[in-house]
Order: sequence, then C-alpha cells, then structure tokens
Amino acid sequence: MIKKEFFTLSGAKGRGMLTDLTYDDKFRDAPLVIFAHGFKGFKDWGTHNLVANYFAQNGYRFLKFNFSHNGTTPDNPVDFTDLIAFSDNTFSFELDDLTTVIDFAYSGSSIPRANEMYLIGHSMGGGISTIKAAEDKRVKKLVSMASISSFHNLWPKQAEEQWRLQGIMYMLNSRTNQQMPLKASLLDDLDKNPGRLDILAKAAQITQPWLIIHGDEDKTVPLSHAKQLKAAQPHADFIVIKNGDHTFGGTHPYAENTLPAQLHDFCNEVIKFFNKEV
Repeated sequence: MIKKEFFTLSGAKGRGMLTDLTYDDKFRDAPLVIFAHGFKGFKDWGTHNLVANYFAQNGYRFLKFNFSHNGTTPDNPVDFTDLIAFSDNTFSFELDDLTTVIDFAYSGSSIPRANEMYLIGHSMGGGISTIKAAEDKRVKKLVSMASISSFHNLWPKQAEEQWRLQGIMYMLNSRTNQQMPLKASLLDDLDKNPGRLDILAKAAQITQPWLIIHGDEDKTVPLSHAKQLKAAQPHADFIVIKNGDHTFGGTHPYAENTLPAQLHDFCNEVIKFFNKEV
C-alpha cells in the first residue's frame, strides 16, 4: 500500500521546511529519491504528488520538501503567504536546505536510513542539485529536470543594475498575480560565491551518473540550457522529451489522476536510469 508521512525540518535561519515521504509499505528501505522544486514552486505543485506515487509504485521512496525561503510556510504549504521570507532567499540558503534534507535522509532518525540516495532537481532546483551533487558524494545519481544552467537566467539581465540600485526587485507570479519581492542580497550571494554558484563549473566536476532531461517545447528554460550542461559534462546522459514543456504537461492545479503523457515519459526514463547498474 502506498503511504505518505510528513515531517518538518529546520532549514536556513531556522525556518521550517515541510517535507513528505511517499513509499510502498512493502519496501520501507527502498532506494530514496529526493526532489528539489523550482523557482516560485513548492513540493505539492500540480503533478508532484502523482510523480511521488508513481515512483513509489515502481519501488522507490520519494522525498520532497519546500525550501525554507520559498514563500510558503508549514501551515500554508501551497500558498505564498510569507513574501518576506521569499525576498530574503539566497541560493546559499537553498544549498543549506538541501544539505539538511540529505542529512535527514541518512540519519535514520525518523525514516529508515538511505543506503542509496538519488537526486532530482527541477528548473532552479536543478541548478541547486547540480552544485550539491558535485559537492556531496552521498548523492549516488543525479537527474536534471528542465534545469537552468545559470542562476542569472532566472531574471532579465538588464534588470540587475536597477535591482542593485533600489535594493529590491518585484517579479510577477502570473498564476497568482502576486508581485514577488527579491532583495539584492540574492545578487550579493552570487557575487560573494562566484565559484560555488557557477552551475556549469560544478557540472564539469560531477563524477556520479547523471541524466539531463529537457523538453523541446520548454519556453521557460530553453533547451539550450540542457545542451550547455551536457557540454560541460560530456559523460552525462542526455534525453529530449518530444513536445515537452517546462513541466512536461503538468499544471497547477492539476485535476486529473493520471500523469500527462510527457511527464509519464519523463518518469519512465528516470526510473530506467535509476534501475541501471553502474
């Protein structure tokens, strides 16, 4: 039977990160997949729970979490009710958050300890996951899902000068119509950590098996990003999903109880990759 357990972890600056684990109770010590969501995303967005169930049905435990400063809270995990936290976010915070989640997975304190741990990162979470895989060999396999190749691609380059002058920039969330504030401390983090936060430089350092998957109809993060990642690490596997957009057919909210065709293809390719002997 497929089950789900919930946990709240202490993320960057002590902020709570709501986390859930989906698994088949026949395989409580199955290999563990950790999923890192994207910019303006959250763990329960659209199709993410269907994906978690699909992996559980295919012999994996699936752990997903809200980054500590993604704008949600443990009490409101699907709404951006804390825009102050969102404005304070940095990529270094997110790397700390992911470290906390990996530590939790390996500690064996609340869930059976992970013997094999794999990482999937979507969009911005793909960039974070690339860096983490290069830094942390506890990550045994990496999957980039419509990943960015540079954090600077998350906003218009021409906006940076005014952003620095004003100390804050607002980005429209077209789904909620919220103006999402970002302090210039996000840029400061990139300036202070140019080596660590260079996704392509970290990509070149990855030694684990790595699968890069991107849709050829992705208008949010163009296919060129995936090609840059592949060029940086030629040993990575590379798959293009035909007619795949940025979420492989997923939407929020998502009313269906089956995966969209492109997302189904994505999941099957990832499971095949995870099942492959190294």
